[in-house]
Amino acid sequence: MLFKKRGTFTEEDARRVIEIVSERPDEREIIVMAERVTDEAKRRLWDYARGVQLMADMTGEDRSVKVEILEGYVSEHVKGVDVDEL
Repeated sequence: MLFKKRGTFTEEDARRVIEIVSERPDEREIIVMAERVTDEAKRRLWDYARGVQLMADMTGEDRSVKVEILEGYVSEHVKGVDVDEL
């Protein structure tokens, strides 16, 4: 699932993204496209991905979430969920 934000993607934005992805257990990928991403937001996303993997290992499930972070220019033509509208 692609999330995009003009400006800085913060830890609060990461919390909202994780909340949405958590409601969809079939989601396998989180892609964040923003002009800048704070270290705290990156850490929260990576911690979520590790937590999903640990829980899957403990329960015997085959589940993981891949996190991609793209910093720089955010195109209006790319379709994705606008974080500011969450």
